[in-house]
Amino acid sequence: MCLGVPAQIVEVADREGGLATVDVSGVRRAVNVALVDEPDAPIEPGDWVLVHVGFALARIDEEEARETLELLRRGAELERELEEMRKGTVR
Repeated sequence: MCLGVPAQIVEVADREGGLATVDVSGVRRAVNVALVDEPDAPIEPGDWVLVHVGFALARIDEEEARETLELLRRGAELERELEEMRKGTVR
């Protein structure tokens, strides 16, 4: 299964090279934004994108980004609870 993660553009580091710095829940990474950086709608700090394996694949709005991040957080919590149940450490 492939998973795209919402990320917020922090800085456009190299527009010609298609590189930007994004923030994903406090973690910053360089990603390629060439697929979403259009001449008539350039990517800017504050924009939200969906990132998969180092590439921004689509622009998304802030509400969608926050909803998706919340779902991912809940999924991670559920996975931890299930693992604790498997290990027998749930009290």
